[in-house]
Amino acid sequence: MVLDQQVKMEKAFIGPYELKKRLGGLDARNIASMDPDALDRVFRERPALHRFPGNMARRVQAMTQAVVKDYGGDAGAVWREARDGDDLAKRISRLPGFGEMKTKIMISVLAKKFGVKPPGWEKHAASWHSVADVDSPETMAQARAVKREMKAATPKQ
Repeated sequence: MVLDQQVKMEKAFIGPYELKKRLGGLDARNIASMDPDALDRVFRERPALHRFPGNMARRVQAMTQAVVKDYGGDAGAVWREARDGDDLAKRISRLPGFGEMKTKIMISVLAKKFGVKPPGWEKHAASWHSVADVDSPETMAQARAVKREMKAATPKQ
């Protein structure tokens, strides 16, 4: 989810797989403690893992550092240990790179794709068609259309 920003969904969600191949594994502790310049180079290696590789390398490292500090390096503890939907939303929104919209989408993904449904999760889930609802080319097109509509409705700064 961290990489799901200003790139196509496919690019965002293949990113962790590509990062795993480049690093030889995905471990929050290892990424958190990497030299930032080395991680930046990994993100920039062609093809770059993101449209903004430097920014995303820093964001991923900040997120893994938070996971190590707050959850002992176990990202799954973010949702496994949540008491209810309010707690889950608070835990996710505290992670670097997770604003209100991304938090709602992440809760939807956890519920719809992984069955993570603490009491009250629904009030914190995305109320729009998102990546959590994608299971075919048609639903991907629907999610893209919703994303375009939401972007068009956002005031320019």
